[in-house]
Amino acid sequence: MQAMQAKQRLDYQPSDYTIDTLSLVFELDDHHTRVTARSSVRRQRPGADTLVLDGEALTLQSVAIDGKSLGQEQYRLAEGQLHIPADLDAFELELVTEIDPANNTTLEGLYQSGGAFCTQCEAEGFRRITYFLDRPDVLARYHTRIEADKARFPFLLSNGNKVAEGELEGGRHFAEWQDPFPKPSYLFALVAGDFDCLRDTFVTRSGREVALELFVDKGNLGRAEHAMASLKHSMAWDEQRFNLEYDLDIYMIVAVDFFNMGAMENKGLNIFNSKAVLADPTTATDDEYHRIESIIGHEYFHNWTGNRVTCRDWFQLSLKEGLTVFRDQEFSADMGSPVVNRILAVKTIRSHQFAEDAGPMAHPIRPDSVIEMNNFYTVTVYDKGAEVIRMMHTLLGEQRFQQGMALYFERHDGQAVTCDDFVAAMEDASGVDLGQFRLWYSQSGTPVVSVQEQYDPASQRYRLTLSQHTPATADQADKQPLHIPVKLQLLDGEGNNVPLVINGEPANNVLNLQQAEQSWEFEQVSEPVVASLFEDFSAPVKLEQSLSDAQLALLMTSADNDFVRWDAAQRLLAKQVVALVNGELEQLPLTVLDALRPVLLEPGLDPALVAEMLALPPEQALAQEVAGLDVEELHLARRAVMSQIGLALEDELQARYQQYANQAYRNDGKAIGERALKNRCLFLLALGGKADAQALCQRQFDAADNMTDTLAALNAVNQGRLPVAAQLMAQFEQRWQDSALVMDKWFSQLAMAPRSDVLDAIRAAMGHSAFDMANPNRVRALVGAFASGNRNAFHAIDGSGYRFLTDCLIELNGINPQCAARIMTPLMGWRELDETRQGLMKAQLQRLADLPDLSRDLYEKVSKSLG
Repeated sequence: MQAMQAKQRLDYQPSDYTIDTLSLVFELDDHHTRVTARSSVRRQRPGADTLVLDGEALTLQSVAIDGKSLGQEQYRLAEGQLHIPADLDAFELELVTEIDPANNTTLEGLYQSGGAFCTQCEAEGFRRITYFLDRPDVLARYHTRIEADKARFPFLLSNGNKVAEGELEGGRHFAEWQDPFPKPSYLFALVAGDFDCLRDTFVTRSGREVALELFVDKGNLGRAEHAMASLKHSMAWDEQRFNLEYDLDIYMIVAVDFFNMGAMENKGLNIFNSKAVLADPTTATDDEYHRIESIIGHEYFHNWTGNRVTCRDWFQLSLKEGLTVFRDQEFSADMGSPVVNRILAVKTIRSHQFAEDAGPMAHPIRPDSVIEMNNFYTVTVYDKGAEVIRMMHTLLGEQRFQQGMALYFERHDGQAVTCDDFVAAMEDASGVDLGQFRLWYSQSGTPVVSVQEQYDPASQRYRLTLSQHTPATADQADKQPLHIPVKLQLLDGEGNNVPLVINGEPANNVLNLQQAEQSWEFEQVSEPVVASLFEDFSAPVKLEQSLSDAQLALLMTSADNDFVRWDAAQRLLAKQVVALVNGELEQLPLTVLDALRPVLLEPGLDPALVAEMLALPPEQALAQEVAGLDVEELHLARRAVMSQIGLALEDELQARYQQYANQAYRNDGKAIGERALKNRCLFLLALGGKADAQALCQRQFDAADNMTDTLAALNAVNQGRLPVAAQLMAQFEQRWQDSALVMDKWFSQLAMAPRSDVLDAIRAAMGHSAFDMANPNRVRALVGAFASGNRNAFHAIDGSGYRFLTDCLIELNGINPQCAARIMTPLMGWRELDETRQGLMKAQLQRLADLPDLSRDLYEKVSKSLG
């Protein structure tokens, strides 16, 4: 494995030249698309005499400066760059290149999806379109002309507003688009194809009417309405909450089948994975409806936090992504259940981000080095980045946070800036010192906060001592104390809230933990209390706090913060799984069942919250919480806890299930919560193994009028290993074999089934007519679901799971390296496992390392895993 050079954040230098305007002409052809790029270039560094442009997979046809053609001897092509002598302060550069979109399986730059042309330029895909200063701090105004066959491609779309269109000879036509806002090349977009179009309008608060257009494949128009409604909700919410109005005359979304990501926020023309747009009750679950709303919002919110103000370099990616994830989480909370949305975000942190911190790819939310920019798109940058923004919001409060946002836009609209610029705006607007807080941007790893408590009944004082430490990570050995906001509540023995009093004065319920160890003494505490810490997950930390089952049960049943109730349930259930693994327990204690029973039956509690409280932490999260647990023993113990709940609470689960069993489908918050609880009950009954559970599942599967209930029944029989599973899987496949997105659900159900022959079934499914190794959705649904969602089978002691994933990665390395790098993560965590599995995983990593044509995407992860 030949070493590849890493890029360093501290090596950043402004570009020697910049480009102020770019005029593009695309003459579209499947294999011979001709791109003419005319740039207005300006020298920025005095003395610079050579313009160096990035390019990849291009055929250069001509170069001209100020209208004069250059001979091949007057410029140089080397290692993906075009070097042009240019000892000029300003000049016009014209480049003509040719590209082959039909054979571009990387899905970066210009490529084809289902016969349509589309682009993906973030992070460094624009260099696959033309030679350019392909970096986010070069902001230009774009004019784009697209020429194509009119019959095949009636819609010709790009960024900004359409300024011209017309007919050409030979059945071709053209459209021209002008984007009035300067943007980096990664935000460029082009789409050409034949679609159905859903049209609507939105009137901004200043009275401007914005045209909304949503393009989908022919026949899918009826599945686009939820996405359009989500867009309009997003636009209204951003005006109300953040005082931000849309700025173009038109906003377009195009759904394509072949896409590496969920979506892309290109200015005025968002390109989406069809999975993040298309939905109707018969084909999409409630979770998918929520995901579509969230992603639509996320990409729209980027119009200001990412487009109007963008990042100076890719090391600042969390500037736009962490902030925008925070914004889309707040949007989802306002559109639905705030506590369930918070729970979903925390699940991601605990299951995936904590694992990333503990692995070879550990990095801060603002990384210091990288080999392949595509590998920056991580749960640390996005989701932990959002948690850092949320902590800032907690420390400042809503009013001062909004003042900081307003100052940020006032200072930096139309600029490419850094994370430090954002924090400075928050500091200056609020007057709050965030000096120590900045460490969250530069320090990697998951802080561990430990708790010590003392209660003095004589003086009625309760002393709380918190200590913090962050374990060394693969990228950083030494750690410093962080500024950690600790949201606190104290409960007495009856579950009542105890007022917080320090030095005779009411105390803030957010403690500022800033030292390695810190203590707070609360007065007027008349009896021993239970400390509820990190309410609403006020910081992304692991908490070491010794609470008995009875104390956790008290929090579950009595805390007035719903997140605390869920979190206490998670901690209580996790304790039982670990006790089973360690041989300290055979049956669930009555205290656990007695805590779950009233939650299940409490009439006023949100059914969606109850469903979450009855769900055990996933195996990945449990493995992160308690190091060294055997893979198979953990899997069996977790199943045993679910099974015992299903058996012991059978009557209550049945009653709650029947309460909602015959309700007609509605797509509103109340109905979604009721379906979630009904299907959680069905799942636990199936795991309990009672004879009538199979009949319940089959009856729901046969009668379901929506995909949520259909898939819930299918999942219950699969995970419960019920005899009817094969029959229902066959029925599902027969009905939906011609619907690619629905078949993704079938692939995932098959991949995650707890059966001994799962790999044989997966290999057979790879020959299915609906499966395509070149389509990232199919790969993630089958291969990715197995590796990340079937932990026990993936870590089979014979190494078969590791070999299978590696075989797939080797194939994908030559098709779509970005897709390969994103599904290989489970192979990287070998250090957490036993010696036998470590050896088996390292052997497969070495297979990858030995590939003569290993991509940069995989090289970075493989080399760090082995190193």
